Amino acid sequence: MIWKDAGREKRSPGRTGWSAKTSRSQRPEAPLSGQCVITREITVVKGVFAPGHLGELTQVVPFEMVDEVLAECGAVQQRLRKLPARVVVYLLNAVTLFEECGYPAVWRKLTAALEALPLPTVTATALWHARTRLGVHPMRGLFDLLRGPASAVRTAGARWAGLLVVAIDGTYLDVADDADVRARLGKGANQYTAASGYPQVLLVALVACGTRAVIDAVFGPRKPGEPVLGRRLLRSLHQGMVVLLDRGFATDAFLHTVAGTGADFLARLSAVRKPPVLRRFDDGSFLSQISTVQVRVIECEITIATTAGRHSGV
Repeated sequence: MIWKDAGREKRSPGRTGWSAKTSRSQRPEAPLSGQCVITREITVVKGVFAPGHLGELTQVVPFEMVDEVLAECGAVQQRLRKLPARVVVYLLNAVTLFEECGYPAVWRKLTAALEALPLPTVTATALWHARTRLGVHPMRGLFDLLRGPASAVRTAGARWAGLLVVAIDGTYLDVADDADVRARLGKGANQYTAASGYPQVLLVALVACGTRAVIDAVFGPRKPGEPVLGRRLLRSLHQGMVVLLDRGFATDAFLHTVAGTGADFLARLSAVRKPPVLRRFDDGSFLSQISTVQVRVIECEITIATTAGRHSGV
């Protein structure tokens, strides 16, 4: 750490706790009446991988939080290695930001500001072994600490009618095509062949619509599908939320379970669904029932304009 004092540059000693303080005699003049002096003390981790060296990640995820998670999971390294466990956590977070890069390329981006320091030589194999040693538990623990809507009561667009607006949706991610992964996940199929493409992981997330912050997420094989995997997200739903759902989640069982959490929902139904009409309202919508849940059904025609033309559906 470097700080300025009376036009002179000073460098702090290389120890765990650094303090950027100056005495009254070192300052060019004493504070005027009615002024105050603010002293800021910053503690950083020792070593070449100190916070600030690993980019913005260490600003978003403080090293104290990472150390606490590693200690709770029993994942702190037993001996000094080229890649301490803390650094591997930041590496895996950086991998998610540079999905198109391999581990060595991400490592170079992560340590680009450290060229003048005596960094150890790290190979792709070493990075892979470091990730394997760390395991999944520290990353899961860190996610549990950071996840949430990240919005205040007055955050614009975060709420509607006093309800926090959230959404559940899924996507598929390609993963390594090797024997162990194929045995766990299988491979996709199409009309021409029994197996095609890379094995895929199904990721289903609960997201706050106003901030796009991830509240919860689960992943697993493509089968048995989004509604079944998505049930694990219902642990994070509660009264005071309205959750948006596409037609893939609009099964009787899923909507019944969502209603049981106390959250409201707005789900898109397929046009082939014909829920019973219990009572018509003046605006054309009607009261109906799905499973044991009373719902209001709104029929509307949606038109989407694309480069291929306009597409409409009810």
